[in-house]
Amino acid sequence: MKLTILSDTFAVCRLSPSADIPQWALQNRTLLSITYTSDELSLVCSQLLVPSSVQYEGSWRAIKVQGPLDFSLTGILVALAAPLAAASIPIFALSTFDTDYLLLQESYLIQAQTTLEQHGHQFV
Repeated sequence: MKLTILSDTFAVCRLSPSADIPQWALQNRTLLSITYTSDELSLVCSQLLVPSSVQYEGSWRAIKVQGPLDFSLTGILVALAAPLAAASIPIFALSTFDTDYLLLQESYLIQAQTTLEQHGHQFV
């Protein structure tokens, strides 16, 4: 697969499930994921936008699968996640209509790139 490393550093934020989507998060144009559940409002956005009062895990980097990907394709995430798991690299996966993203802690970025290249994936 062809992959791209996004230049931003991201945060994974947890807000109350009753919270409105904060305006600061909507300023993000590189990658913004908003997920509501009965337990939480979860945001993935540029770390630079997150106020210190918000609960978050920071220093995430994103690897984007070049898309668009057809919905009939199978095994895309496992082809990426399996070699990373074997190398003890934890991930946070996101999917959109067109493609998939893997988020990983910045400290794992070089190791993840090397591991994925060793498994035939190409960074562009």
